[in-house]
Amino acid sequence: MNITATPALSLGDDALILSHRLGEWAGHAPVLEEEVALANIALDLLGQARILLSLAGDEDELAYLREERQFRNLQLVEQPNGDFAHTIARQLYFSTYQELLFDHLASTESELAPLAGKAVKEVAYHRDHAHQWTLRLGDGTDESHTRMQRAVDALWRFTGELFEPVEGLETVPWPALHDSWTARITSTLEQATLTVPEGPRHGAWTAGAGRQGLHTEPFGRMLAEMQHLHRSHPGATW
Repeated sequence: MNITATPALSLGDDALILSHRLGEWAGHAPVLEEEVALANIALDLLGQARILLSLAGDEDELAYLREERQFRNLQLVEQPNGDFAHTIARQLYFSTYQELLFDHLASTESELAPLAGKAVKEVAYHRDHAHQWTLRLGDGTDESHTRMQRAVDALWRFTGELFEPVEGLETVPWPALHDSWTARITSTLEQATLTVPEGPRHGAWTAGAGRQGLHTEPFGRMLAEMQHLHRSHPGATW
């Protein structure tokens, strides 16, 4: 399959992969209310993915028939759910980024403007959901605080890639978005009595090549699961 990298493909892959990750919580969320909330966020992201991928080609083929190296999603969104704190930290980092980016794109003449204008409201809910849980866990019990800090630290190394310019979106003010993102994340973490990471900890490497098709080890296993049914029954209809 010949794949041409486009902004719609990159942003669509982000939404698709994170949607699948959140869907993995079905039947495993800590409380029933979160079962519904995470499922709704996953469905919002899936809706975004379908529109974005349809701008890049056939949405089903792009989702189910590409190989690992052909996906252009951020490495952050493919990280395993871990415990609930890890899922919340991942969502906080990504939703804050996505809200800022979509808010900017909505005011441009880009083909992505209509989608961004509609999606920015639901993304604001995603960010607020993660923000409120970060406060509850960070400023909760000693155990919840420890787990939330561990998650914040562990996923921080994947955040630098968020603001690497996306091919086709060179006019986006990436440094300014990064500054706004940092300010918002810092405010949330400080309110939650959490320490803002200063950089890679304990010699950890810094990630940042998902846009080039280089992914982390968990991604291959997740992709095999996501594509299994479609590849097992090619051409099947319901």
